[in-house]
Amino acid sequence: MAKKPKEFNFEKSLTELEHLVNLMEQGDLSLEESLKHFEKGVALTRACQKALAEAEQKVQILLEKTDNDVLAPFSENGQSE
Repeated sequence: MAKKPKEFNFEKSLTELEHLVNLMEQGDLSLEESLKHFEKGVALTRACQKALAEAEQKVQILLEKTDNDVLAPFSENGQSE
């Protein structure tokens, strides 16, 4: 039975990346630990960049589909003005 790919959580990954940066900025890690955290940080950064690029592509597709539609200004109550 094939494993289902793990769903990417952007917010969780960003929080983890911030945590890694904070740990490394403190300067209390060994070189080996710093490299391990740096490697993990690079992987998280790439995953976040990929997720953002995919989201941007989806937005572009949606905007192209609604190109002929007139967009109304957004109001605070969620209704078009």
